Amino acid sequence: MSDRKSVQAVAALPYRPCVGVMLINARGEIFAGQRIDTQAPAWQMPQGGIDAGENPREAALRELREEAGVDPALVEIVAETPDWLTYDIPPEMVPRIWGGRYRGQKQRWFLMRFLGRDAQIDIDRDHPEFAAWRWIDADTMLDAIVPFKRAIYGQVIDAFRPYLKP
Repeated sequence: MSDRKSVQAVAALPYRPCVGVMLINARGEIFAGQRIDTQAPAWQMPQGGIDAGENPREAALRELREEAGVDPALVEIVAETPDWLTYDIPPEMVPRIWGGRYRGQKQRWFLMRFLGRDAQIDIDRDHPEFAAWRWIDADTMLDAIVPFKRAIYGQVIDAFRPYLKP
């Protein structure tokens, strides 16, 4: 298949329905987890697919519990993006991710305030996503995310900036 045809084939694929969680502490700093599946320093916020029969809010709370061990009773949902945000993964990665069925993700993002103590965050899960975690400011989050997600993270940060540390 020619490069042009493969690019067209990827562009014809749908987006995977997904949610993302910007978890902030009382100081307005953002939870960032270092991905466990890469040697590169790739930090991100909790995110994941929406299961069948789940609404986005339910999926966001489930993903937060699965990835960061944070019980829904320890968060307050403060805001959500009014629209779905999309990003494409690099075309060369498409065959290796999600069985090659999606070109990227369409995400509904939720801003949640963490009401617990740092010791109540537990990334040591049955199927861990993160090797480490930390609280960071918005600019550091933008610098820490993989380049192909930088634009969508910028949109999320812009949407939730009033709640973040200056």
